[in-house]
Amino acid sequence: MASKRAISLVLVFLLVAIGAAAFWLSRQEQQVQTELVLYGNVDIREVDLAFNNSEHIHKLLVQEGDRVRGGQLLATLHRERAQAEVANARARVAAWRAAVARLQNGSRPQEVLQARANVAAATARLNDAQLIFERARDLSRKQDISEQALDNARANLEVARADLKVAEEALGLSIEGPRTEDIDEAKAQLESVEAQLALALEVLKDTGLYAPADGVIRNRILEPGDMATPRTPVFTLALGDPVWVRAYASEFDLGKLSPGMLADVSTDSYPGKAYRGWVGYISPTAEFTPKNVQTPELRTRLVYQVRIYVCNPQDELRLGMPATVSIDLDQAKPKPGQTVPACTRPGDG
Repeated sequence: MASKRAISLVLVFLLVAIGAAAFWLSRQEQQVQTELVLYGNVDIREVDLAFNNSEHIHKLLVQEGDRVRGGQLLATLHRERAQAEVANARARVAAWRAAVARLQNGSRPQEVLQARANVAAATARLNDAQLIFERARDLSRKQDISEQALDNARANLEVARADLKVAEEALGLSIEGPRTEDIDEAKAQLESVEAQLALALEVLKDTGLYAPADGVIRNRILEPGDMATPRTPVFTLALGDPVWVRAYASEFDLGKLSPGMLADVSTDSYPGKAYRGWVGYISPTAEFTPKNVQTPELRTRLVYQVRIYVCNPQDELRLGMPATVSIDLDQAKPKPGQTVPACTRPGDG
């Protein structure tokens, strides 16, 4: 009985000793760890490219796998209707510009001279009507003409006075020129048709599909003759920049990382070659380890996503490619606000 108890005590002692030794060794390993290794996959951004217009496709100028530059024309729609709208809008703009110019220039000198001549003629008719009326009035007193003749002379005099007033008003309007309100209305109409022209030009521009940035055509979805709409992508464009490795760090390793820390990235496709990178993003929330992340051991605990941006000047890193990230823990952690590294210095790779 005593021997069994002694054996049990020895076993307990051994277990405690082994646990203590393991704990001490792990602490020692943690203290001397100078490099953090993470495993993940290469990731890039993709863009679905669609026309900002609804029309049949005329031409597609690129194929899958073609490398394109930002601003490069990739495809076109039929442009006949859009070109007709532009021509119509330009004609309306020209017409209203002429109308505004006519109003702003006012009356021509010939029109003013004509108005002055009309006043002179009306004045002459008035003087003649005045003389005729006075002569008729004298004759009426002698009863040499009828009352009807005197009334006719008086009416002709009033008509002549009215004609002179009309001619004088026309002369005043001719000298003063168009009303300010008429000019403002014409200017507003001109602005309206100019806006319609700008819209028509934008619609015409939208008949071309341009690359928003450098990249590679990954998918060609539609073909010439297909009906394109803003909701139907024509191409899928894989952007060449930025390129990063989506990796995951445990909570224990999280405190060793800071945005901006330099890293080396390697892949099985190019053994012995390291790509310069840096920690660009650390997720603020935990998640379960994705199944597609290959690590030395199967982990089911919560981890934090880390994004390591990579310099890829030769376009060797591809979407989904497994990658290994090595981070030197002896390097100084970047200070808050410190400039993040970029792939612009000579020798990057």
